Amino acid sequence: MTTMTQTSARFREFKMPDVGEGLTEAEILKWFVQPGDTVTDGQVVCEVETAKAAVELPIPFDGVVHELRFGEGTTVDVGQVIITVDVAPGSDEEAPVPAPVQEPVEAADPVSEEPKGRTPVLVGYGVAESSTKRRPRKGAAAPEAAAVAAAVQAELNGHAAPAPAAAAVPEAPVGRPLAKPPVRKLAKDLGIDLATVVPTGKDGIITREDVHAAAAPAASASAAAVSSAPAPSVSEPVAAAAEVTSSARETRIPVKGVRKAIAQAMVGSAFTAPHVTEFVTIDVTRTMKLVAELKEDKDMAGVRVNPLLIIAKALLVAIKRNPEVNAAWDEANQEIVQKHYVNLGIAAATPRGLIVPNIKDAHDKTLPQLAAALGELVSTARDGKTSPAAMAGGTVTITNVGVFGVDTGTPILNPGESAILAVGAIKLQPWVHKGKVKPRQVTTLALSFDHRLVDGELGSKVLADVAAILEQPKRLITWA
Repeated sequence: MTTMTQTSARFREFKMPDVGEGLTEAEILKWFVQPGDTVTDGQVVCEVETAKAAVELPIPFDGVVHELRFGEGTTVDVGQVIITVDVAPGSDEEAPVPAPVQEPVEAADPVSEEPKGRTPVLVGYGVAESSTKRRPRKGAAAPEAAAVAAAVQAELNGHAAPAPAAAAVPEAPVGRPLAKPPVRKLAKDLGIDLATVVPTGKDGIITREDVHAAAAPAASASAAAVSSAPAPSVSEPVAAAAEVTSSARETRIPVKGVRKAIAQAMVGSAFTAPHVTEFVTIDVTRTMKLVAELKEDKDMAGVRVNPLLIIAKALLVAIKRNPEVNAAWDEANQEIVQKHYVNLGIAAATPRGLIVPNIKDAHDKTLPQLAAALGELVSTARDGKTSPAAMAGGTVTITNVGVFGVDTGTPILNPGESAILAVGAIKLQPWVHKGKVKPRQVTTLALSFDHRLVDGELGSKVLADVAAILEQPKRLITWA
């Protein structure tokens, strides 16, 4: 959904839209335009990451970019203006003064009051009015004490290091210190209080160079404090502190975007749906032979054929034989919603985290069509181009943990679904075949299901049917 407002006849604003289903925020990953660039209706101006996927945003009108309200890496609430466009360049109307680009900075020492209400906007709700106050910074006497305290903390953290001669600590600026997250982390690692750092960056933002400059006097103060103390004996651990490297022992990663959505979904699923997981170990030698034959089949030319394709088809046949498993629990209405279609989810590991896009109406697809859909799904996920719509409406899911060499696992249900099948690694193992121990291709399947609507008998039948098909792939014909 596209969101825009009009500040005047000449300048128009474009707000962060709700690009998913009820999403409240998105992170700006990359701007494709800069102030002064000409844009046309439908042109992609930026890429944002929501709780579900990375999405490109097109501008809904022509003009010249006047200002970008937020920098890359900033998380923006739905409904906030992110860009303004001059739709009548060259006119006599006076242009508004662009506001400074808001970078992803963190405020220091907020003192919160009771929040005010949020104002509804065209999409979602706007940001609540600011209700924070800042404590005033300490006076000129504060920097020296802060430097000594920072140096002591640096030693405790294992970040202290020899430094050049002592220099005067710069006077702390008035107001909150502004710094990007990497700079703030650097200051934390070096034990530097950002309130004591004089910013030299644009709009008063503290840079890496500012932090390194402030680290020199702090380290000198640390050395002076140690030299003024009584000389330690050999058994005292003070000498060991100087040998600690400056490398960080911990890294803190903000929880946002896809990772935040994964966490919320998994916690919600694990503590809402009573999970039951059943396992079966099977001989899939015949399935592997079928895969090899299909790779040479001209009807499968141009599509990727692998064991996951046959496993997906086997699950679809099992669902057809046991349709009650393809359902959802409606807590609000106290109903079980049986689905007469199968949107088959495939769990995919991406650089941004786990996502579960699904193949719409997978039950209606032939084997070549299913193979093509699987190939497109995996390719799109790897490129980070999976849309929120592609991840909505799933009914059952397959997760292939075998690609990591894992035998099996206890998968957690995708919210709103009733079953998920985990496939383990396929390995050559000793197996009793026709009364003799022979090397066979063996794997383990695990089926987790929602015990509110799937009884043990039904879940066992589904898993047994999948296993039977993979042991004897000809059942794809006889059972289908």
